[in-house]
Amino acid sequence: MNQRPQQPRPVASASAARSATSTPPDVARLANELTEVMSGLLAVIEQETEFVRAGNIREGMRLEPQKSELSRRYMLAVEHLKSMQKMLSQTDPELLATLRRHHETFRAMLQVNLTVLATAHAVSEGIVRGVNAEVQRRNIPNTYTASGQRATPGPRNMTPIAISRTL
Repeated sequence: MNQRPQQPRPVASASAARSATSTPPDVARLANELTEVMSGLLAVIEQETEFVRAGNIREGMRLEPQKSELSRRYMLAVEHLKSMQKMLSQTDPELLATLRRHHETFRAMLQVNLTVLATAHAVSEGIVRGVNAEVQRRNIPNTYTASGQRATPGPRNMTPIAISRTL
């Protein structure tokens, strides 16, 4: 009987909760975090590019865990920043322009990295195809038809090569 009636608590909507936590210092902190993650990821990508260019693919593959973690953090930061883009453009348009410039540099370096990786892939694929052609040439018997033409080998003579994808 001495209980006080409980006051009804206001129910905050998801957007109200988000805007309450999205103060300008939070946006600036998130922008700085994104810049830091992009810089770290860019450093790892540049290292990977140099290793692959030099033919040290194993060294480049050792960077994969670090690259994956930074990529995950990058994606999270970008998603958070997208949700706060309007506030950032209103509160600090110069910071948004700086982020965009940094992101363009990041994209250009990422494009160089992807080009180097695609070139390494094409070269290795060419080598494997060349080895396969040589193996097949050696496995094909040298026979001729009655008219003196070289006989085309049957499927029995074509033996595939096995490739281990682990280095």
